[in-house]
Amino acid sequence: MDLNADVGQSFGSWSMGDDASMLRLVSSANVACGFHAGDPLTMLDSCRAAFDLDVRVGAHVGYPDLAGFGSRALDMSFDELFGDVLYQLGALDGVAHAVGASVDYVRPHGALYDRLVRDTEQAEAVVAAVHAYDPGLPALGLPGSAWLTLAEEAGHPVFREAFVDRAYNPDGTLVPRSQEGAVLQDSDDAVAQAVRLATRGEVVAHDGTVVAVEADSLWIHGDTPEALAMAGAVRKGLERAGVEIQAFA
Repeated sequence: MDLNADVGQSFGSWSMGDDASMLRLVSSANVACGFHAGDPLTMLDSCRAAFDLDVRVGAHVGYPDLAGFGSRALDMSFDELFGDVLYQLGALDGVAHAVGASVDYVRPHGALYDRLVRDTEQAEAVVAAVHAYDPGLPALGLPGSAWLTLAEEAGHPVFREAFVDRAYNPDGTLVPRSQEGAVLQDSDDAVAQAVRLATRGEVVAHDGTVVAVEADSLWIHGDTPEALAMAGAVRKGLERAGVEIQAFA
């Protein structure tokens, strides 16, 4: 099972997360490409560290929203979103190649991730940009999303992810962050959810419903105060359950 987290989200003198330590726990890293977070030096440091630790690099593409950390959905035209995603892919890929790494997959960020679950028009723009850049580049996202459906139709390898420290609705979607309990705060709860997802392909929704969730990768926060301790506990819990941590890309 792959374990992924968001890294490279610092900007200038503003620091977010302990990327150096997190990269020692995950097998895939979603590196911010400078639009919702990150800057050239942070991208360089992230790619260099990932390469040194044999962690796969994913392009974490988002809306052009540094002030809002990519958490605000934007109504962009097809060409605007197409161009922005191309720009981010090219930027991260150039930095990665300079240190011997490569961009191994694409994962949308924040509001764009949520929008691409059902917004076919925006999903078409993102898929078109990825396909124009590299028609063989894998896509990572929520099972059943428009993003993965269209990427697969375009011939891209697709990988499904589940969430270790997010609460689920009975329909398999995530509880919105605006609702209480959307993010799991207790490491034991996150470990239990991760192990159940990896070994049984299911998760217990917030109302007690057992939901089937097929996943190739497990996502965990990389930027909250408790992220490092929780990620460490999750990795140990998975390994104790006999789950081998291995990148999908």
